[in-house]
Amino acid sequence: MLQGPVTMANVTQVLEESARVFEGPDIVVDLSGVTEVDSAAVSLLLEWRRAAAAASRRIEYTNVPANLRSLADLYGVAGLIGA
Repeated sequence: MLQGPVTMANVTQVLEESARVFEGPDIVVDLSGVTEVDSAAVSLLLEWRRAAAAASRRIEYTNVPANLRSLADLYGVAGLIGA
């Protein structure tokens, strides 16, 4: 579960932490605790998708907040993050 803001201010830290906890063939990321987003959050989800594909893992995002869905729609990548 991802909680709190995911913005330019902390996205590098979130990415580093995820490398330690993403294990196994199937990864499910619950985004219901995300409170604030900017374009960095969309980039993070796309990076996680690329990394999962490179490692032959499946990744799924659940409970995508409306503000993150809106950004993904704006950038034309909603289908890539399942928003």
